[in-house]
Amino acid sequence: MPTVTSVRNLPAMDRPRERLLTGGAQVLTNQELLALIINSGTRRASSIDLAERLLSRWQSLRSLADASVEEIMQVSGIGTAKAASLLAALELGRRLMAQQGEVRPAIRGAADVANLIMPRLRDLAWEEFLAILLNTKHKVIEVKTVSVGHLNGTLVHPRELFRESVRRSAAAIILAHNHPSGDPEPSSDDLALTHRLQSAGQLLGIPVLDHIIIGDNRYVSLRERGLCEEY
Repeated sequence: MPTVTSVRNLPAMDRPRERLLTGGAQVLTNQELLALIINSGTRRASSIDLAERLLSRWQSLRSLADASVEEIMQVSGIGTAKAASLLAALELGRRLMAQQGEVRPAIRGAADVANLIMPRLRDLAWEEFLAILLNTKHKVIEVKTVSVGHLNGTLVHPRELFRESVRRSAAAIILAHNHPSGDPEPSSDDLALTHRLQSAGQLLGIPVLDHIIIGDNRYVSLRERGLCEEY
C-alpha cells in the first residue's frame, strides 16, 4: 500500500495555510500559494508536490494562466476540479491587475487607456472587446467587456455596446480590443467597426472618442492615427 503524502506531515510552521495565517499571504512562495488553491494532494503526491510539477512545466504564473484546463489536467494528480480552481484564481489575479484599485484616473489620452487595460489584454490568446465608460470629466466609470471572441476575431453589436453605456449614464466611451497575434496594427474590419459604432454613438449622444488596439506591449490609437472622428 503506497504511503499517503500530505502537507499535514510537515511541521506546523512549514504548512502553507499556517504560514499564511501567521505571516500573511505575502510571505508564501508561488508554490505554496498554488498548493493552497489545489487544496489536497493524491496518494502519491502532496499539494506542494503538485504545485512544484505545475511550476516545473510552465516556469511562470503568466504561462500557467494561459494554459487550458485540458493542458493543466495533463499534469499527474491534477483533475478537472483542481484545474478549474487554478484557472479561476489566476483569472482573479489578472482582473485585479487590470482594475488597478477602486479610484480610476481621468483619461487624458491614449497612453492612459493603454496603461489601464494593457495588463488585462496583452497576454490573451483570444480577442476581447472592451468599452471604457467615461463621465463628463473623462474619469472612468467602468471597463466593460462587450464581447469575447477567438483567435481570429470577435462580434460586436452597437446594441450590446451602448446598453451598458446608457444604463451607467456614460458621457463618452473609448473602445479597446486586443490582437492575439501581438501586432496592434488596425485591420479594415477594425476601421469599419469603429466608424459604425461612432455613427451609433452620435445618434445616442454618447461619443466614441477613440479605439485602442492592444498588441504585445504595444498599442495603436485610431484617433492618434487620424482614423476616427474628432470630438
